[in-house]
Amino acid sequence: MRRRFLSLLAATVLVAGHPMGNFSVSHYAKFNVTTRGIQLQYALDLAEIPTFELLKQWELERTSPRPKLEAKAVEQARAWLRKLEFTLDGKPVEAKFEAADLVIADGAANLPILRITARANLDASGGKLQYEDHNFPDRAGWKEIVIVSSDGAAVRKASQGTQDISAALTKYPPDPTVAPPQDLRAELEWTADRPVVAARERRERINESAAPVIAPIPQPKTAPAAPAPATMTTQAAPPGAVVRGDALSKLLHQREITPGMVFAAILIAFVLGAAHALTPGHGKTIVAAYLVGSRGTLKHAAFLGAMVTATHTITVFALGLATLFLFRYIVPEKITQVLGAVSGLSIVAIGAWMLYKRTRAAPHAHSHSHHDHSHSHDHDHHHPHVHEHTHDHSHSGHQHVPDEISWAGLVALGASGGLVPCESALVLLLSAIALGRVGLGLMLLVSFSLGLALVLMAIGILVLYAKKLLPERHKSAAHPLFRWLPVASAGVVMIIGLLMTSVSLGWINPRWMIG
Repeated sequence: MRRRFLSLLAATVLVAGHPMGNFSVSHYAKFNVTTRGIQLQYALDLAEIPTFELLKQWELERTSPRPKLEAKAVEQARAWLRKLEFTLDGKPVEAKFEAADLVIADGAANLPILRITARANLDASGGKLQYEDHNFPDRAGWKEIVIVSSDGAAVRKASQGTQDISAALTKYPPDPTVAPPQDLRAELEWTADRPVVAARERRERINESAAPVIAPIPQPKTAPAAPAPATMTTQAAPPGAVVRGDALSKLLHQREITPGMVFAAILIAFVLGAAHALTPGHGKTIVAAYLVGSRGTLKHAAFLGAMVTATHTITVFALGLATLFLFRYIVPEKITQVLGAVSGLSIVAIGAWMLYKRTRAAPHAHSHSHHDHSHSHDHDHHHPHVHEHTHDHSHSGHQHVPDEISWAGLVALGASGGLVPCESALVLLLSAIALGRVGLGLMLLVSFSLGLALVLMAIGILVLYAKKLLPERHKSAAHPLFRWLPVASAGVVMIIGLLMTSVSLGWINPRWMIG
């Protein structure tokens, strides 16, 4: 048992969970145009969170009897096909269901991921077909459409080509720079003569159909791509991600967990949280920018860490409960998006207030820097005497930097660092709940949040220490750099808040952010 425990603790092999992120639903539609109609292959690949929700909706588990799971998959495939819109020469047509296949695989933290592939047929002998997919419009993911022809049918014009990038969602490209397609609409024009034609003419049609005119069409606005790499392979998985096959996933899969394993799981979750805090986001830059020009102390850094831990734990736990009991009515990533926007706007407000206060204080830094000092001068007159003058140029309303750090600002800053729940933390919690180990899930969540908070605390302490290495204020305040540094840091806070809000709302790509 001890050797088994040590092997679990030392495991470092990372095999990614769902490559498009834990919230994603990926789409695939392949149209094979033939002389007998159009054969449709339609697949949806659900990541850990939507799979968890779908199994709850089915009132089944991954370990349920296979016939029950397959029966639900067929029923689900029929329902998804009904949400596909087809029009042929302007008239609605319906896809006739033929069969469905179900694949269940391991995801992050031992949660399952599910892929259902349906096969259907469209009875048509040529014309202009228009297609739109209305399934899961609010979910981010890979959205691919492939149009091919066979059996002598000739595609004249198509909105997509013949290249199958993901092999029907079974092999996502390992290159993280490959942008995931976002196609949910398609158009194609074709002819399909049923009478048998001469061999030469048949070959000409096959050659002609192999290279149709590609004319892309506008696509509907879909959910923004996940902040994680487009294809989260082993190499591309961000630090701190809970992934399939890692030590924690293997540990949670054990039927019996000893106290030593519980301790190891808590330790691993703590390390993952700390590593996850080093990825873009979580307010690291904001922490540093906020403390520059303020008289922060170690207790402020500790309070900041406690706020992050408490907020992060509460939001992840609340989202986990909503996923468990309100999965029919809510989309978890929509809640995350709203929380991200709220967090970003609160940071904008903090930055704007800091900018206002510090801009007013900066011009007075030089004129009031020589606070409470004395000087004497000897007059060469017939009555020699010494005059000692004491000057006090301090003004309560014109300090050159904020003397006291705002506790309200720290609360808002800590909340912003922990308000947006991490996918990995949510996966940990749901995995433990699915295994019937709610208490362990809560402990792992708290440990993960503590690791996240530790990084923010450490950054705050480093900033405070670095400030002590700078020249004393009464020596340096006269220099414009030191007078305007607090103002610049306030501007940084405000700009990062705007960037956080834009990322949460999907207005900009977050990959280049370093906050």
